[in-house]
Amino acid sequence: VQLQAFGGGLVQAGGSLRLSCTASGGTFAGYTVGWFRQIPGKEREFIAGARVNAGSTYYADSVKGRFTISRDNAKTTAYLQMNSLNPEDTAVYYCAADRHVILSNIRSPRAYHNWGQGTQVTVSS
Repeated sequence: VQLQAFGGGLVQAGGSLRLSCTASGGTFAGYTVGWFRQIPGKEREFIAGARVNAGSTYYADSVKGRFTISRDNAKTTAYLQMNSLNPEDTAVYYCAADRHVILSNIRSPRAYHNWGQGTQVTVSS
């Protein structure tokens, strides 16, 4: 499955953005979906993950309560709703998916073999 992430942009601190991740060549059915972010010189950081049944979601402590991951398997789209953004959220955001992510690895970028191209999110103070 090929992924494409979009929806990034420039937003003021306290604002919101919704990122989307679309799948082509397949659907998200059967896949664990994850969102990650990366700033230059740093490792890719786990933000949020949704297991196959979408009833199980996981978040980094830094975004818990502000970000929400959701997925619509029928529409082959996953979302990351980001609220109360702050300048520390500035990064390139990536979506990822894989059929074989075990729960203990859901936060590891190496667990995912399908990646979107990334979308820049910039939060101004």
